[in-house]
Amino acid sequence: MKVTIDEHSGFCWGVVRTVEIAEQTLEEAKDKEIYILGQIIHNPKEVQRLEQKGLKTISHNELQTLKGKNAKVLIRAHGEPPSTYRLANELGIELVDATCPLVTALQNRVRKFYLEGYQIVIFGKQQHPEVIGLRGVCNDECIVIQSEQEALEKVDFSKKTLFLSQTTMDKHLFHKIRQLLEAKVKELHSYDNYREQLVVKDTLCRAVTGREEHLRKFAQENDVVIFVAGKNSSNGKSLFKICSETNPNTYFIEEIEELDSNWFANAQTVGITGATSTPRWYMEQVKETIEKLCHQ
Repeated sequence: MKVTIDEHSGFCWGVVRTVEIAEQTLEEAKDKEIYILGQIIHNPKEVQRLEQKGLKTISHNELQTLKGKNAKVLIRAHGEPPSTYRLANELGIELVDATCPLVTALQNRVRKFYLEGYQIVIFGKQQHPEVIGLRGVCNDECIVIQSEQEALEKVDFSKKTLFLSQTTMDKHLFHKIRQLLEAKVKELHSYDNYREQLVVKDTLCRAVTGREEHLRKFAQENDVVIFVAGKNSSNGKSLFKICSETNPNTYFIEEIEELDSNWFANAQTVGITGATSTPRWYMEQVKETIEKLCHQ
């Protein structure tokens, strides 16, 4: 049996950048305690690896306990709302900003259109860290939707509107909602005017959406696919859906212990892939474990 790791899987450049900033900060820390506000990425194995190097994960409620301590706090790739920066400044806490540049650009875009009086409509998950940051830059005066039905129920089509997306959402559903919004706005406004009335920005991360074609091909080429990701990974759920639609013999695991030898009973080829937050080193361990299981 042949076991192959998808060469296009593993960290996206935004995650690589954040992890590198964390590792560099830990190396330069000397006598300082290094904290990160929330999990650095949605992958427990990489979190554990960095915690072993000295990185401490804290919640927003715990931030105030660091007042007066010799500490640095990292802002993770998902970003933070302005209120977090204000609180840290009031507490005298030094921040190290590792927000993904794509997320920073997205926040700046939301802020700009909000100040220009646009209704802000975000395709995303209300409590996802990235969306919490976006809500923060427009004083939470926005509409967060996850479906066409919610768009019909919540959007005021008489207002000038900006429609954009959390970076890790499903691109097909994003474009379906876009088409619905365009159709509704055209009903109320002339063709020339509707483009001013509705501004659409495709802010989906290409590291996620750009993998779809290759991922389908990879899933087709293998009898069994093992998808490795943290259970809380938003892009992991999107990419797993693509794999499982293409190959029904696709299995999602977070822990190596979840592997079942029965999955490989009649397989000649097994493919391993994962989310943009799944470390390559962990997929290598999954590969070694599968090879041992199948040679017992």
